[in-house]
Amino acid sequence: MGSTGTGNRGIYLVAGAMIMLVVAFFVLFGPPKLLAKSSTPDFCVGCHTMENEYEAWIHTGAHRRIKCVDCHLPNHNAAMHYIWKSIDGMKDAIFFYSGHVPEIIRLSSHGEKVLQANCIRCHETTVSHIDTERHCWNCHRRVSHTRSGAMETL
Repeated sequence: MGSTGTGNRGIYLVAGAMIMLVVAFFVLFGPPKLLAKSSTPDFCVGCHTMENEYEAWIHTGAHRRIKCVDCHLPNHNAAMHYIWKSIDGMKDAIFFYSGHVPEIIRLSSHGEKVLQANCIRCHETTVSHIDTERHCWNCHRRVSHTRSGAMETL
């Protein structure tokens, strides 16, 4: 019985790898500019229920000049960027099309790490003299999509 489970696992791994390969070829060589389009805020808001987050982002200061993927995907390595773009995109599509989109969208623990790393990457000079273990958005509350329209103090 143990060898059957191992054989099934192998089949699932091969099938999963083949599906990922087909999706990768479709994205890379399919409709023109699909990969670039899928990195735009308009694409993000069009695919799932991110209207409130989009509205908050579009009305905030300097950050409205950057794309969702600049903050919410790993940007230290191109391979990791596209791997997580695929994982997050697939997860978002499953939530959306299954009708299980959470009422309040929250960052996962992985998302918090990615976001923190990107804050530090973009503001490296500014944060070089402070404690980078604390989440940036704990002090900079207006950066958060849900609170960007309100004046808040520490």
